[in-house]
Amino acid sequence: MEKQPRDYSTISPSAKALLLMKGLTDIPFACEAAQLMLAPEPYVPDYDKKEPWYWGRVVHFENRYHSIDQLLQGIPHQNILELSSGFSFRGLAAVQQQPIHYIDTDLPDLIVTKQRFLHDLLQHLPPAKGQLDTLPLNALDEQQFMAVISRFADGPLAIVNEGLLMYLDQQEKSLLCSLIRKTLEARGGYWITADVYIKRNYESDQASGTEDQLTSFFAQHRINDNMFDNFDAAAAFFHEEGFEIDKEARTDYSRLTTFNHLMKNTDPAMLEKMRQRGKTQATWRLRLR
Repeated sequence: MEKQPRDYSTISPSAKALLLMKGLTDIPFACEAAQLMLAPEPYVPDYDKKEPWYWGRVVHFENRYHSIDQLLQGIPHQNILELSSGFSFRGLAAVQQQPIHYIDTDLPDLIVTKQRFLHDLLQHLPPAKGQLDTLPLNALDEQQFMAVISRFADGPLAIVNEGLLMYLDQQEKSLLCSLIRKTLEARGGYWITADVYIKRNYESDQASGTEDQLTSFFAQHRINDNMFDNFDAAAAFFHEEGFEIDKEARTDYSRLTTFNHLMKNTDPAMLEKMRQRGKTQATWRLRLR
């Protein structure tokens, strides 16, 4: 039987839930965008939450965001393509600071909303030093993908993503890898992905009272099934697809504005349980091998 095309637009609700959570952090424009998301109702960041698992999740997403910026340092990145950016405004922050060309992409429905947010955010900013394009893109559509790539001037390209691969099955991951590999073979550059997740027991999270809208959404989309079995398996997958690990991001907890909230609301026993769980995510800068 022929495989039916997936409706990728169903992924977008997770971006809203993540944005409201990221509004608690210092991620650029996250709080402002959360305010726009809820308008005319006010967005009031709730720093009085007591649940350790909640603050653990916020710390995770704050660290994941900054890990990509960390790996952009030290490489040529005048041209940056972000895939499945959600309501992240990394591109807006980048062109405010640097004379680069940044193309920010996601599925069409989300991009329409994001462009409205950008219009409001830009009213309060000075002229940008670089160029930001915010465009609709299904990252698995080769024609769309190459059309977006063609908008960049000649030169190496940095492709970045966080929150994409776990929505893709093995075949879809391989398709995305082939498009990125073809692009980097033609232009040079790097792929920075924060989506190196390994499988873990999410049922234990639910049993401990961490069931919420975001957790339910992850279960609906079989997120855990799409993760790698372990980090060696992830490295082997990318190697098979023509990539090698150039560098791995390192966590700097002193950089994370929500880490103190985690520590304040977590007792020693829970901290030990979190440590025993071990690392479940990594951000890698990949290059062609």
